[in-house]
Amino acid sequence: MTAGGDTTIVLASGSAYRLAMLREAGVAVEGLAPGLDEDALKDGLRGEGVSARDLADALAEAKAMKVARRVPSTLVLGADQVLVLADSEQLDKPTTPEEACEHLRRMSGQTHRLISAAVMAEDARPVWRHVDTAKMTMRMLSDAFIEDYVAAHWDDIRHSVGCYQIEGAGAQLFARVEGNHFTIIGLPLLAVLDYLRIRGKMPS
Repeated sequence: MTAGGDTTIVLASGSAYRLAMLREAGVAVEGLAPGLDEDALKDGLRGEGVSARDLADALAEAKAMKVARRVPSTLVLGADQVLVLADSEQLDKPTTPEEACEHLRRMSGQTHRLISAAVMAEDARPVWRHVDTAKMTMRMLSDAFIEDYVAAHWDDIRHSVGCYQIEGAGAQLFARVEGNHFTIIGLPLLAVLDYLRIRGKMPS
């Protein structure tokens, strides 16, 4: 794919949710998967003791840079999200329903953080970045509720780092939420839109 004349930005992601979020906000955007080995990159950065905030930022930048080399003179947006438990351990996306149940048991009755990072790259260099954090407090969940929830929603939540989609049935999981809605669902959208206005890519 190459960026077309009507494209404001390219999203360095295969995420249908982030793509839809941008389009619904009025951004002319095309998606292009970066083909990045995220697991290997995460393992390497965690091995170096990188903080959760810097991990999210580095992953977002790596995605943006990988795609920016393929579409010169186009703004490329990379984004990533890291979930941090109360004990500072990080959770990744679940690979099985059983793992999703275990993640939800660990978050039940606890407050965790969602860190969402966005990086814009242009001509193979980062030109803008933003990181935002939301605090998510889950109510106490029974084992029966967790198992029924995962069984009913696995096809959707398997793509979610927190095993929930708060814009849908995932709202049932929470007692309190502190933070921006867009940050929670995967992208600090308001900051992205502000940058696009500054660059003259959207009406101001």
